[in-house]
Amino acid sequence: MWSMKLLGTDVYHLLGAFVVYSMLGWLVESIYMSFCNRKLTNRGFAKSPFCPIYGFGAISCYILFSPLRNRLLLLYLVGAVSATAFEFIVGKCMIRLFGELWWDYHDKPFNYQGIICLESTLAWGFYAIGIVLFLHGWVNGFLDRLDRGMAVRAITVILLVVTVDYVIQLCRAFHVDVRSRKEWLLDKYASFKARWY
Repeated sequence: MWSMKLLGTDVYHLLGAFVVYSMLGWLVESIYMSFCNRKLTNRGFAKSPFCPIYGFGAISCYILFSPLRNRLLLLYLVGAVSATAFEFIVGKCMIRLFGELWWDYHDKPFNYQGIICLESTLAWGFYAIGIVLFLHGWVNGFLDRLDRGMAVRAITVILLVVTVDYVIQLCRAFHVDVRSRKEWLLDKYASFKARWY
């Protein structure tokens, strides 16, 4: 399974890169927000040091935009615009699904509904260049240097722990009492339906 080709690479490199990017994204954002808040800040939704939006975003960025590696201005613009659109869509979905947004750009200049802002848009373009030209090659090289058997086990354990962590946090976010799942599901369905209609 780990050698199976998917999206131009094997499953090992795809899942390994997803884990590395998700953990690096959590680390960078937590450090940045800790600096901004002047106190330690966990920027992940769950307890684990993992932000899957960075994993999905970085892998998607590399797969979609690597053909633009020799056209830096176009890579920057496409990366900035597409990541901003993605951030906006995710923000709107979070508001619909959870009734709240987990970030707030209202205090940033040139923001739209507090979901996106010019500062982040400009940063996304530089991230796209960094991922395509530098970071993805480093991540793949890092994965190649690891003992594959141990790395596969580590990736599996990390993904299992993160899955359990996210399920627990989602249950808490939705105030799920496992014993009364039926009432909870009906209530959440009604709340979800009310947001869409």
